[in-house]
Amino acid sequence: MTITSLNLKTIELKSFIPTKDFQISLAFYTALGFEILWQDDQLCLFGLGNTKFFLQHFYNQELAENTMLHLHVENADDWHNHIQTLNLCKTFDCKVTTPEDREWKMRDFILIDPSGVLWRIGHNI
Repeated sequence: MTITSLNLKTIELKSFIPTKDFQISLAFYTALGFEILWQDDQLCLFGLGNTKFFLQHFYNQELAENTMLHLHVENADDWHNHIQTLNLCKTFDCKVTTPEDREWKMRDFILIDPSGVLWRIGHNI
């Protein structure tokens, strides 16, 4: 039997993102434009449109620096300009690259958050 033949359907997948400093990461993702949907002292659920993820008060350097997420957006250049306008990487210890057209038919850039988590933000071309 396959999942399709069993008529099993999925609704959503949320990732858990580690944080080196929970409060700094809360401020970073809020400044980026994500909305806090729920929070306690160990976990925060962020959302923006159809995108949701959990920020966790947990840090392991190897895990954080090997966590990679892909945020599919309507326009990567607009997102890059948004980040530049916010001076996000001057306020927070983060890194951002310049948008580029990729061979896999996407235009994207990389944003590395204050904990070392890599976000690839892009749109189809």
